[in-house]
Formats: sequence, C-alpha cells, structure tokens
Amino acid sequence: MRNRIVKAVVLGAWTLSVAACGGSDAPAAGTVFFVSPKNGDTIKPMSTVEFGSTGATVAAVPPGELKPEQVRAGMIHYHLGVDTDCLATGVAIPKADPWIHFGDGKKVIEMSLAPGAHRLAVQAGDDLHRTLAGMCQVINVTVAP
Repeated sequence: MRNRIVKAVVLGAWTLSVAACGGSDAPAAGTVFFVSPKNGDTIKPMSTVEFGSTGATVAAVPPGELKPEQVRAGMIHYHLGVDTDCLATGVAIPKADPWIHFGDGKKVIEMSLAPGAHRLAVQAGDDLHRTLAGMCQVINVTVAP
C-alpha cells in the first residue's frame, strides 16, 4: 500500500511539472542513429550513409527566417559531422565544415571519404538548427583503400 502511495505522489509531481513547464521544443525521449554504416564497419570510399530516428518527426525546415516562437515542437532534421563529436545541447550547428545539413528533410547521402579511420556524428536539430538533448550518435568507421 505504501509503495502505491509513493508511486502516486511521484506520478502526480511529474504530471504537474510537465504541465507547469508548458512542454518543450525537444522531442520526448527521442534518439537519432545510423541505419548504415554501423559502428566499426569497414566501408568503401564512396558509400551510402543513412540515418534514422525515434520519438520525433523528420521534416524539411520551413523557408525564410524563423523566429524562436515559430520552431515546430517535435520536428527535427539531420546533420552529419565528419571527424567530429556531438555538440552540446542548445548549440546552433554550424553551416560549415565539418557539418553537412539536411534541412530538406532527407535521411540519406552518398558520400566520398578518404581511406582510413573516420568518426561520424549524426545530430538532430530543430528548425533553428539548434541541437536537442540526447539526439546525437557518434560511430567510428574505416574506409578501405
């Protein structure tokens, strides 16, 4: 009985905190990942890289300059970083090397990498290209000569 009361209090407190915060721009419990290649794979110099996600909707960024209040909650698009790590939460992903933006909502790229070891990061961004908590994965691949 005591356990039920504790669970009810915790659930009630959580519900009130979510309601008080009015939600979030970040998708709840979302993840992004590499469909292919997988961590540790050896790939060809010209390879297909594909991303996937859970807990969010992948969509093209609306055209024009957006204001923070126009950011669509639960909507993401992908960014691919080559030989880099995840960026901190809330940071705008640079529109320059080492990042490739997929603001059109695509989830696949055919790309060429030099032979050797590479670190690939897929990171989700909101409509303002800001990073979202927990929405990044880094893998290591080897490109065959």
